[in-house]
Amino acid sequence: MVKLVLFLISFSINNDLQKGIQLFEQSKYEEAKKVFEKILTENPKDYQAMEYLGDIAFYQKDWESCMMHFGKLKDVFPKNADFHFKYGGAMGFHAKEISKFKALRLIDTIEASFLKAASLDPNHIHVRWALVMFYCELPGILGGSEKKSLKYATELMQISKVDGYLAYGHIEEYFKRYEKAEQYFLKAHQIGNSKVTFQRLFDLYSNKMKDAAKAQKLKSASSPKNS
Repeated sequence: MVKLVLFLISFSINNDLQKGIQLFEQSKYEEAKKVFEKILTENPKDYQAMEYLGDIAFYQKDWESCMMHFGKLKDVFPKNADFHFKYGGAMGFHAKEISKFKALRLIDTIEASFLKAASLDPNHIHVRWALVMFYCELPGILGGSEKKSLKYATELMQISKVDGYLAYGHIEEYFKRYEKAEQYFLKAHQIGNSKVTFQRLFDLYSNKMKDAAKAQKLKSASSPKNS
């Protein structure tokens, strides 16, 4: 009888989990959230449900909830690069929405989270992109530098040439060296020919270089892949 009860409980939880995952994949985040919260209430150590709740919080820009869920997950699974990355990412977005004084206190933790994720997974593209942007945007007095950004752009190049060229281009664009940025974005687009590579180059022409002719020529010539 006890085994039957345990089986039924397990079956019910698995059904709820699958239902939540299906709703999440359909982008029905509020409905999925309720399902995962119910699971977590019944079993506070259901880390899969907790991860989905963290992802939902990210999509809903609820940075504090996202930090709470991934903060717990990174502590339970300290060798999981994604959890450190998502924790640092949520904290980074949160820092942009609060006062500069409060944000200053978060910088070291954000940096440490990204660096931890990068060290755990040498092929983690997203965290290297985060570090490229983090060190570009961070004032030098707080530890930001172009040299540090370039380090992770170089690592991206070793993992994915498209991402590497885009990262180099991002750095050049950030520091308003638009002609050099154009060269890198062109290389990325020649290799990737995707919506992402097209958009970076098109935005550079339209919004930074103010070159309508190049923007139109690119638009006419490009047939980016659906990626």
